[in-house]
Amino acid sequence: QARLVESGGGLVQAGGSLRLSCVASGGMFSRYTLAWFRQAAGKEREFVISLTRNSATTHYSASAKGRFTIARDNDKKTVYLQMNDLKPEDTAVYFCAAKDSILTDQNIRLSPRDYPYWGQGTQVTVSS
Repeated sequence: QARLVESGGGLVQAGGSLRLSCVASGGMFSRYTLAWFRQAAGKEREFVISLTRNSATTHYSASAKGRFTIARDNDKKTVYLQMNDLKPEDTAVYFCAAKDSILTDQNIRLSPRDYPYWGQGTQVTVSS
């Protein structure tokens, strides 16, 4: 159903910032829980941050807390990831993901298996 396309990745020095965007087409965007995952070379895909319906609840990974924020624009069917104070260990391919959710579901969803809709990924490289 939904198709997600990320953009905004690139090369940045440690301490810098990037803003990733993910535009969705199809599906019921306002009913999605939205998330960002990342996958470093040779590593498992890991949860970064997520946002529930109505922007009610943000869930952060330990690495994201205090540095990353997530926002959604339901009119534009876009979710953003603002990354500040980037570190070399943030280097990875970043993926946006979505799942259909009920309004009352404020639970954290850490597993990639929970999300049926995925973007193609965008590379973020942080140099030291």
